[in-house]
Amino acid sequence: MIDWNIDGQEMANCNCNFGCPCQFGVLPTGGSCQAVAVFNITKGHYGDVSLDGLRAAGVYYWPGPIHEGNGQYQLIIGDSASIEQKAALEAIMSGKDTEEMATMWYVFNATSPTQHPTLSAPIELDWDIDSRVGSAKVGGIFDIAVAPIPNIVSGEPHRISIQLTDSFEFRQAEMASGTSNTKGGVIDLSFEATHAHIAKLNLTGQGVV
Repeated sequence: MIDWNIDGQEMANCNCNFGCPCQFGVLPTGGSCQAVAVFNITKGHYGDVSLDGLRAAGVYYWPGPIHEGNGQYQLIIGDSASIEQKAALEAIMSGKDTEEMATMWYVFNATSPTQHPTLSAPIELDWDIDSRVGSAKVGGIFDIAVAPIPNIVSGEPHRISIQLTDSFEFRQAEMASGTSNTKGGVIDLSFEATHAHIAKLNLTGQGVV
C-alpha cells in the first residue's frame, strides 16, 4: 500500500435538506443521494509524488442511500496537475491504497459500479469556512455557491457546525446552504438552497486524522 496524505479543505453540496441526514445515520431526504464536491489540497503526497497546491472535484449520484450502492461518479482533476499527480489523485479518489471503509473516497468507489472517465479542467475557488460563504467553478462542468443557512424567522445567518468523532470524511464541518448546477460531464444534477458544508480535511489511507 502506497503511503499518502491530503491536508486541505472541502466544499460540498448535495440534494438533501440542511444538515444532511447521512450525517445522522438517516435516509436521504428525497430517497436518492446526489452531490458535487470540490477539494483544495494545501499539502499532500502520494508516495514520492507531491500533491501540494492541487485541486480536484467530483460529481456523484446514487439512486438510493449510498450504502445501498448502484452509484456512479466522475472525477475532475485540476488542469495544473502533471501526469504523475493526476494518476496519484485518481488512485486516492477511487479508494486505492486505502484501508477498507477508511475514507469517503473508498466508500464512494465501493458503492459505485460505474466510474466515468476522469476529466481535466481548471478549478477556480473562493471560500471561507468561518463565514460559510464560498463558490467554485469547475471548468464548464459544474458551478457551486454556498451561503449561510438563513434563520427561518429572522432570515439572519444561522450558524451550525457538525462534529463527528467517527467519520470517513471530516472531524468538523460548517453547515451552509448550497446551489449547484452541472453543465458538462456525464452526470446531470441541479440543486437550489440545499445542504452544503465547508470542512477542513486531513486524510490518509488509514482514515481521518
